[in-house]
Amino acid sequence: MRERIRKMRDFFVTQKGQRAYWKPPEDEYRLAREYAAAQLPATDRSAQRLKDVLDREEPVLFPGERIAFTRTVQTVPEIFTKEELEELKKSHWIHEKGDVCNISVDYARLLNVGLIPKRNELTARMQAWEKEGKREKAHYCELQISILDSVLALAERYRKKAVQEGNETVARTLARVPAYAPESFLEALQMFRILHFVMWCGRNYHNTVGRFDQYMYPWLMRDMEKGLYDEESALELIEEFFLSFNRDSDLYPGMQQGDNGQSMVLGGLNEDGSDSYNLLSELCLRASLELRLIDPKINLRVHKDTPMETYVLGSTLTKQGLGFPQYSNDDVVIPGLLELGYEKKDAYNYVVAACWEFIIPGTAMDIPNIEALSFTRAVSEAVEDALSACADFEAFYGQVKRNIVGQADELCERVKNVYLFPAPFVSLMMEGCTENAADISEGCHYNNYGFHGTGIATAADSLAAIKKYVFEEKKVDAEELKRALARDFEGDEALCNLLRWEAPKMGNDDDYVDGIACRLVADFADALQGRKNDRGGIFRAGTGSAMYYVWHAKDMPATPDGRHKGEGLGCNYSPSLFSRCNGPVSIVQSFSKPDLRRAINGGPLTLELHDTVFRTPESVEKVAMLVKSFMDLGGHQLQLNAVNRDTMLEAQKHPENYRNLIVRVWGWSGYFVELDKEYQDHIIRRMELAV
Repeated sequence: MRERIRKMRDFFVTQKGQRAYWKPPEDEYRLAREYAAAQLPATDRSAQRLKDVLDREEPVLFPGERIAFTRTVQTVPEIFTKEELEELKKSHWIHEKGDVCNISVDYARLLNVGLIPKRNELTARMQAWEKEGKREKAHYCELQISILDSVLALAERYRKKAVQEGNETVARTLARVPAYAPESFLEALQMFRILHFVMWCGRNYHNTVGRFDQYMYPWLMRDMEKGLYDEESALELIEEFFLSFNRDSDLYPGMQQGDNGQSMVLGGLNEDGSDSYNLLSELCLRASLELRLIDPKINLRVHKDTPMETYVLGSTLTKQGLGFPQYSNDDVVIPGLLELGYEKKDAYNYVVAACWEFIIPGTAMDIPNIEALSFTRAVSEAVEDALSACADFEAFYGQVKRNIVGQADELCERVKNVYLFPAPFVSLMMEGCTENAADISEGCHYNNYGFHGTGIATAADSLAAIKKYVFEEKKVDAEELKRALARDFEGDEALCNLLRWEAPKMGNDDDYVDGIACRLVADFADALQGRKNDRGGIFRAGTGSAMYYVWHAKDMPATPDGRHKGEGLGCNYSPSLFSRCNGPVSIVQSFSKPDLRRAINGGPLTLELHDTVFRTPESVEKVAMLVKSFMDLGGHQLQLNAVNRDTMLEAQKHPENYRNLIVRVWGWSGYFVELDKEYQDHIIRRMELAV
């Protein structure tokens, strides 16, 4: 890493020097009260709020930087008062904060055009709508034009600031973009930065990066062919660009600091079956490796012909303790998306959302994390309601299956009448919205909802224990088990030990329990098949957990696998926290057995490897072979964490000494010392494995 990049990294990430330019927090309802008094429509509110933030932004330039734009306005105001929002909730499902989020826009829709030509296009459309008497559509175009004017005005203020401070590079770049389509790689990066920046200013969040190495590659190659860059100078520019994701991330909302959704996808199959991995893919991996920062979060698409050296480079990145790259398997994901009805061109163009969910850039208003089903709850309720009356395991499993269907009924009913706040700027980068003067919040080509599935290992382990000890060996009486669970095993320590330490556990390549997990995944998918949501889309089953692995565990009573009341569930698609697994190879074998094409909402197998595993090049290659093995066996996603329990315990005691300690939390990476202790403790409890 060059010294100038090192200094920039220290300034933005370690010293957080940009905070000195932040304006004080403001009353977040100041605009909402004005809008309510004026009875403004929601779309007008969203447009005016974005313009308000952009108009109040003050240009900030740092010495030597080539890619500008830094947030100074901390507070993005609400558009509805508390009272208005409560009224909306009476008749609608408000997803998270209510804003359009966690999608992948098609940046090329503006990158390839420029804002002034886009403004001219909107003006022509507005005039046409007016002639046809379609005033609402004409007004929508007018709002989008006003937003573009504010973006252009802010860019001009930055350009003048650059001239004033003698930064000729930024001044020259902003003389072209975002007004017009970029003509160089630097201009393209700067324009992306502006587009990404503006979405955050509109309170759209979890703004993913998408297939960056595909839509940015032409600008890089043209400049390299002109001799403007070699690989090293291009790498330096990419590293500076990557730093831009980290200068404002403290202002990006999420469950925890670091949960900001800045997810970048690299590589993958083209529709003709060729590999899209290119020089820019490689440079992005190298940039992430050198910088060792949590953003952007790297996702690597792989397939049966991905060369081993790519897996090795990815494993070298994992060695740094970043918790990525996260791997997605094209050979499973693409067929799974096709089976769900996605068009071929879209299935091959998939990206991941903020965490891992599979979405389509520029054409999908999917909400892939709308709710979560609890496999563990399905088993726990079956034990309470039906175990004593069941003659055999199949009868009991039938009740579990009915509970899964019942939960699916509940979830599908709960998420009806979804209301999303309008997003007129984001809509400019989505298919069909500009052409029809339609807001993405009203829907898009794909409008599917995704449900996570939590605690699959706990559920499978519990069912295996019941099958073995209650029905086959008859060591445990059904009523005895129910009483022990109700008492949280108090006075039943011997039974708890039997269930916890001797019963079959998923993760040991044991078909006895793994076969049950296969059934659970299939039953979850079957429970959603054929259902339509309120927007005409489908429901997708997944094996991820997000924060539900904590939420679903809090009120869950003791379970037949020996888990105590309130004890945590495994994160995502992973063994239970106390499983004694034979090692990562057996885990990979167990968790690749279900037909994961049917759980294509996503949800990675999550493994914690002790950081000593990565000490030698040979051991790094072993990790790479482990990753490839999971994919070859039919795994859909994998994320690895290089961890050290002792280091994390020390970081809890002395956080000031571990500011840069990075861990994988669920579908994102964050700085360990910035997490709530609840999440820190869960990560510490996860399994450390050796390869």
